[in-house]
Amino acid sequence: MNSTDQTNARWEAISRRDAAADGSFVYGVVTTGVYCLPSCGSRAARRENVRFYADNDTAEAAGFRACKRCRPDGASLAVRQTEQVVALCRYIEGLDQPPTLQALASHAGLSPSHLSRIFKKVTGVTPKGYCKLHQSKRVCAALRAADSVTDAIYSAGYSSSSRFYENADAIIGMTPTEFRAGGTALPIRFAVGECSLGSVLVAATERGICTVTLGDDPEVLVRDLERRFFEAELIGSDARFMSLVARVVGLIESPQTGLDLPLDIRGTTFQLKVWTALRKVPAGSTLNYRELAIAIGRPTAARAVAAACAANPVAVAIPCHRVIRKDGGLAGYRWGIERKRTLLAREAQAPPTADK
Repeated sequence: MNSTDQTNARWEAISRRDAAADGSFVYGVVTTGVYCLPSCGSRAARRENVRFYADNDTAEAAGFRACKRCRPDGASLAVRQTEQVVALCRYIEGLDQPPTLQALASHAGLSPSHLSRIFKKVTGVTPKGYCKLHQSKRVCAALRAADSVTDAIYSAGYSSSSRFYENADAIIGMTPTEFRAGGTALPIRFAVGECSLGSVLVAATERGICTVTLGDDPEVLVRDLERRFFEAELIGSDARFMSLVARVVGLIESPQTGLDLPLDIRGTTFQLKVWTALRKVPAGSTLNYRELAIAIGRPTAARAVAAACAANPVAVAIPCHRVIRKDGGLAGYRWGIERKRTLLAREAQAPPTADK
């Protein structure tokens, strides 16, 4: 790269405040006498007032001083933001109750919007999302140690047991009582296969299939199984079990064929009603949450029906992907909206056939 091209590339990096360019050069602004990192968030300088330098020493030798905002003579902005977010994570973990975004921002000395932005950049989740993740870890630990479910709920920071039970399946993937049991002494055979929707984990007890999950990372699927059945005896697959996995993959590739295999699914009475009704929805057909609520005789329980769909432990075999919003939107799907869209499109191409 010639000097002109390098200068143009550096100016473009400054213009887009490219953090990836930090460390490769600094720039000085002659009207302020300050030198900065390319990612500096200070007001943009005019092009004719900018000078480029290979490093801090050459900028200082030219008479520029370090910017107090981006601090090019100290740790990089990315490092400082990471350290700040890590400190906030430890702060959240030390609280009895999840803080509001405003309270967290006040503690950090940042605006709520700026805090949300850097927190998600560093952790991949919003502050609220991190609070939920941490609270789920606390409640899981408390459920293992507490004398009762109620004690565990309050010790994990929930203000009421009803609030926890409303979201229990989303938080721990099952009912609190089931989690405390943890699949005690239960032998569960499992395997991970591949299909057109990514990785698929299939697990089964002696009674039938207890889990079918979809995802992009097999290790994440296995860890989720271990978390749900932490007391169970998890056993790797054999040739016979792999034939079962192949049948499940066949169902995913051709959902209209149905799955004539026993299921060993555990849930509340209400959840089991919803899941049983779902298995009666033909491939190629859809219904909304209220229609499903009516089908189980609970016409005012559409929100509870949606929660039961979200807690479905057996993807595709219990076809919660066939439930859509009243306006025809796809709504949420535990294993990803794109997978839901693909399954529905796949079923629409074949003649409707009732699940077995």
